[in-house]
Amino acid sequence: MDTPTLLSHFRTHDTPLVLSRSGDLAWDDVELHRTARLSDPEGYALLALVPGVLPWQRARVLLRTLADAQDGLDDRTRDILAKVTRALMFGLPPAHVVTALLALRRMRANHKHATRAVLAFVLEHPDAGELIEARRAALADCFEHALGKATARACARLITAGDTGGGYLNRHLLRFTARPDVAVERVRALYAPGTYGAVAPQEPPAPLDPVREHVPIVTPTNRGDIAATLVHLYRGGPAAELRPALAGYVAEATRGLPRLPGSVAMVLDTSGSMRGYGEREWAVMSQAGALRLVLAEVCERLTVIETGGPEHDPAHATDLATGLLDALDTAPDLVVIVTDGYENHLPGDLARVVATLPYTGDATPVVLCQATFTRGDDLTLRDPAPDLPRQAFWHQDDFAGLLPWLFGHCAPGERWIRTAMLDQLEGGRT
Repeated sequence: MDTPTLLSHFRTHDTPLVLSRSGDLAWDDVELHRTARLSDPEGYALLALVPGVLPWQRARVLLRTLADAQDGLDDRTRDILAKVTRALMFGLPPAHVVTALLALRRMRANHKHATRAVLAFVLEHPDAGELIEARRAALADCFEHALGKATARACARLITAGDTGGGYLNRHLLRFTARPDVAVERVRALYAPGTYGAVAPQEPPAPLDPVREHVPIVTPTNRGDIAATLVHLYRGGPAAELRPALAGYVAEATRGLPRLPGSVAMVLDTSGSMRGYGEREWAVMSQAGALRLVLAEVCERLTVIETGGPEHDPAHATDLATGLLDALDTAPDLVVIVTDGYENHLPGDLARVVATLPYTGDATPVVLCQATFTRGDDLTLRDPAPDLPRQAFWHQDDFAGLLPWLFGHCAPGERWIRTAMLDQLEGGRT
């Protein structure tokens, strides 16, 4: 499984699954998903949990995982896939899940693990009452596909007649749920006469990505605790008080994260443009410093090459190209260039060096992390190496998705992502 390519696709390609009136399923990247799932079922499913993966890509992973048989998989892998499936079903917008389950029906795919998953969504979703009112026909179709039309309708007739736990009902329905009493009420509601046109809930009950508070005005000190503390330090605040607080914030941000068993070299832009001025002074530099501190805790070996200085001094202009060459000399598993995107020493030099690397035989992956002031910064003129994979970040919350994106480009990182997502799946991070 090509983790960098797949993860990049998951973050950028968000066209919806489309069920046409003729019954056809439009799924433009089906072959990519099919190949990835065949290559590594567990790794493929876990990638869907990485923060920043787009909702419709997660819906595709859900569909592919439910549609494919699990013959030949060991019990541990089946258990992980079941947990990922449940996380996706309750972490995606309900409308996405309903579309995936209807697509499953169109594909005529029905395995035991799919039956359990569909019934869990229809009968156990916290907003099942509102969903049934809004999507009664669709959910009935999913329910009947999971159990079989004859069996599902037989169960519904028994429940309508007052049966709440007879032998047939237990064998064919209630054994799939931990709350038989709730399941009975949901089936009764599903087949009861009702009006249509109610509004379905839009938000998932258990979001997969951290919920970020959107501040009305971005300042240098409301972009996460680590960066805020660094701003106060750079401004000359009391180091005796700020440094212990900084260490605590870094420990909190990295608690429970696995260690990357490899070497990372960071080329850190420390130019005047990174410092900024006026109301934005130290904002971008502090965010880059926060990433540096987090990587120092997570990576077994981190080498930092600083480049740049006051913009009016040509001797200290941002020389990302030389920094990259110095970083490659340390023989790392990954090179991370952290900059705001302004290259004021021989503009275009970094792009030219990057273009020559394939001819030198050096296959070390190189990525560019672009520090910005806000999510909406215009980066049109701030792309010093268009051929490099690039990811922008402006807030400490971005690190949850940035670290998997970074590490996904190097061999040790694939194991890191798997371990981190398994830990998240098991609720290991507190």
